[in-house]
Amino acid sequence: MSSTAVVKTGTEGKAWGGGKKPLNASYGKLMMWFFIVSDALTFSGFLASYGFSRFKFIDSWPIADEVFTHVPFLHGQELPMIYVAFMTFVLIMSSVTMVLAVDAGHHMQKGKVTFYMFLTIIGGLIFVGSQAWEWATFIKGDYGAIQTKGGNILQFVDTDGHRLALRDFAVKGHGERVRNERNNGIWFLSEGTLPTYTVGEVVSGFEANENVLVRTQLLDEHGNKTVLSREESLKQLKTNSTAVIEGANLHANEYGSPLFADFFFFITGFHGFHVFSGVIINIIIFFNVILGTYEKRKSYEMVEKVGLYWHFVDLVWVFVFTFFYLV
Repeated sequence: MSSTAVVKTGTEGKAWGGGKKPLNASYGKLMMWFFIVSDALTFSGFLASYGFSRFKFIDSWPIADEVFTHVPFLHGQELPMIYVAFMTFVLIMSSVTMVLAVDAGHHMQKGKVTFYMFLTIIGGLIFVGSQAWEWATFIKGDYGAIQTKGGNILQFVDTDGHRLALRDFAVKGHGERVRNERNNGIWFLSEGTLPTYTVGEVVSGFEANENVLVRTQLLDEHGNKTVLSREESLKQLKTNSTAVIEGANLHANEYGSPLFADFFFFITGFHGFHVFSGVIINIIIFFNVILGTYEKRKSYEMVEKVGLYWHFVDLVWVFVFTFFYLV
């Protein structure tokens, strides 16, 4: 009869000494933690890139309080950061309901898990919907601006410094405007959607209104955007204007540097994709809870694993909110 020798490694009894559950965590939870760490590094790289660009162009970066001022159903009112704060509150509260769902799962309370998972899903849907609305508002714009030959933005204010929209003073022409496309214009130049006004109509309206001034995207020593004199404003419009910009996209941004819009769409969109994915996963887990899948397994660990992911996307939003809206 032969016997198998037992080899001692010196790691017996230690947390990472082997076995099925290092650190007393299941394989599924460990894999979720590995995913969270790798995804955290990805978001860190994106936010670090944003931070470097933000401070490299600090003199021309858009002011968040002037960009995110809209609230649904309250048109025409300037309410800086109010709706973004509401979105943040909803997402944080959804993290609270997820904690309660996980705790109820530990006590095998199916009814409470179902209820708190439902609230978590509702909170996620509200956040994703709010972010979609914010994107639409950002893309559409509110005031409009003129882009210069150097790619800078000229905005308009009254003599008291209040922002003016192009519709407040521009003179609408009567001629028919045709969008420049490759088949009817310069072969390498194709325009997108036509803006509401042409550069000439904006300049004509500016000349007809003595109380309108140009504000550049550059900040002065007090952190406010520089307002030009009437003479300098007219000079800039007549000699340096190239296009009318309405809203923001990946090529132009009426609020300031196009780089701000690039980062905004990419980072908030990437985070929004994570939240949307989390909502879909939560819905799947929610129906599994209703069907009694985890009651049969006598474990709600799946709820705990998806809860780790949900807490992660909530935490990432705190950093995104700080970088984009507060700094």
